[in-house]
Amino acid sequence: MARLLLIEDDPAIRTPLLRALRERGHAVAAVQTAMTGLQRVLDDRPDLVVLDLGLPDLDGLELLRMLRAVNSTPVIIATARDEESEIIRGLDAGADDYVVKPFTAAQLDARIRAVLRRGTGPASGPAPLTVGELRVDPGARQASLSGVPLELTPREFDLLHHLASRAGRVVSKRELLTEVWQLPYGGADKTVDVHLSWLRRKLGETAQRPRYLHTVRGVGVRLDVPGAGS
Repeated sequence: MARLLLIEDDPAIRTPLLRALRERGHAVAAVQTAMTGLQRVLDDRPDLVVLDLGLPDLDGLELLRMLRAVNSTPVIIATARDEESEIIRGLDAGADDYVVKPFTAAQLDARIRAVLRRGTGPASGPAPLTVGELRVDPGARQASLSGVPLELTPREFDLLHHLASRAGRVVSKRELLTEVWQLPYGGADKTVDVHLSWLRRKLGETAQRPRYLHTVRGVGVRLDVPGAGS
């Protein structure tokens, strides 16, 4: 059972969604405003937040940025904003997933379970991975480059770990959506592209001047020791 916080101001959506998620075994609290939601996250420490963007007191993206400044609680944006630019803004602000209304409670529940699975695992994991000066420790969920710790979100760490465990091999975006995002029914390639751009930034590289992350056009991405593929 997960402890969820639903931040949604529309009662026509909030009430049935609250009931449906509770029927699926979750403990769900619901609030109608951004600032109340922020306080509940800080006080109650829910396992995951489902966040609408069109809130009456503050835009949901601003709330998300405020949350990310103080903690790493997983957040799924659930909104009617379906433009690609809005999806990218939401992911760029730190959302772990983005669901466009209308959606069913079953679809949202599947996304919730997928996000929460990424944050759980055995107390002791496999041995750290080393690729050049990059070190990825799945047990501690920490990564460093040249001995300097990398400040990664949970999704960025999962993406880096998946690629590092397959160093030297081209990994398709479909595989990343299935294994990292745990979306066997598919997803948007743009989601992968956005997270790869963040990861490149933190590794001190760009798509035009790659060091570790190499895009193979039309195929996928490969993580390799700098200079190995040149």
